[in-house]
Amino acid sequence: MTDQYLAHVANELEQIKSSGLWKAERQMLSPQSGKVQVEGNNSSAGVINLCANNYLGLANDPRLIAAVKQAMDSHGYGMASVRFICGTQDLHRKLEQSIAAYLGKDDSILFASCFDANGGLFEPLLSDQDAIVSDSLNHASIIDGIRLCKAKRYRYQNSDMTDLESQLKQARNDGARFIMIATDGVFSMDGYLANLPDITALAKKYEALVMVDDCHATGVIGKGGRGTASHFRVDDGVDVITGTLGKALGGAIGGFIAGAAPLIDLLRQRARPYLFSNALPPGVVAAGIEAIRLTESDNSMRQQLNDNTAFWRQGLSALGYELLQGEHPIIPVMLGDAKLAQSMSQHLFEQGVYASGFFYPVVPQGKARIRTQMSAAHSRQDLERALDAFEKAGKLSGALA
Repeated sequence: MTDQYLAHVANELEQIKSSGLWKAERQMLSPQSGKVQVEGNNSSAGVINLCANNYLGLANDPRLIAAVKQAMDSHGYGMASVRFICGTQDLHRKLEQSIAAYLGKDDSILFASCFDANGGLFEPLLSDQDAIVSDSLNHASIIDGIRLCKAKRYRYQNSDMTDLESQLKQARNDGARFIMIATDGVFSMDGYLANLPDITALAKKYEALVMVDDCHATGVIGKGGRGTASHFRVDDGVDVITGTLGKALGGAIGGFIAGAAPLIDLLRQRARPYLFSNALPPGVVAAGIEAIRLTESDNSMRQQLNDNTAFWRQGLSALGYELLQGEHPIIPVMLGDAKLAQSMSQHLFEQGVYASGFFYPVVPQGKARIRTQMSAAHSRQDLERALDAFEKAGKLSGALA
């Protein structure tokens, strides 16, 4: 590697820092939970964690840990192979069938992550004769997956149904054989839900397929936590659901695609991230099975999450913060400026609250924020302490008068 190239990289890094866009990683010294021990904070009580996707509080649940230990004793540590060679165990199929039954689909297929699932979805299913119509705020993994596909690409403005219909008309006029609408179920930076009632109605009108990435919805909303299609009662109108085990369902790794049996069979034959990646470790798979069982059978975690969400939103509003409207446990505190978001995050940490600043390129320029996320692992006392910290940090940083 040449000195000239290293100097170029160093210059790029310095520009990121000077623009206030540097993303630092804090090292956690404890399991993921509502309160965590973090390097740099010496409090024995830990810091209140408001920035994890641990919606149901299952990331350190003893029942999942027990399932992991049992699976490692019976099925080993790792698979050392891809699925079609010698990397499929009975546990893998049991989890895939559990996911499919949970979401009301014929079958499902596991991936190392939902990023891989979205990356491997489009190319095997659609060709240059087809079209994909994608929401402008879709997750990066959907965008990357669409780029790998030869289908014609159309984009509609976020949740703009008039624009979606215009793009569907254009795709039909351009001679598309098959059309797929792709959308996040929950837009993770904002906490907004996709307008699935209107999306599925338009899909029916224009004979399009509907794909929903439900990573931030599975386990969280809908009947039994079955996601946005269940929440809006349009299950039959959504053809493909992608999701993750890395958020509400235990918080580890692993993604999936659920849908009709022929579609899943074709993905098993041709989805490149599936064909060329090691199978998920047995412990992760067993914990996923247990997480789905708990999510279906125990509504108390979701009730605690919903209660925390309502309390937190009301408390932040009373302090005078600008919030985005919504019902999801993602509650962004809008600050606008990247440096302000970083300053606010640091002051919060000093007050015993772990909440990260989000800024470009994760969100658009001028839309920096502190994205707070509720968990069933938070107690009311945790949230009261956190609101006090938000008041103090807001005044110290200048976010509040």
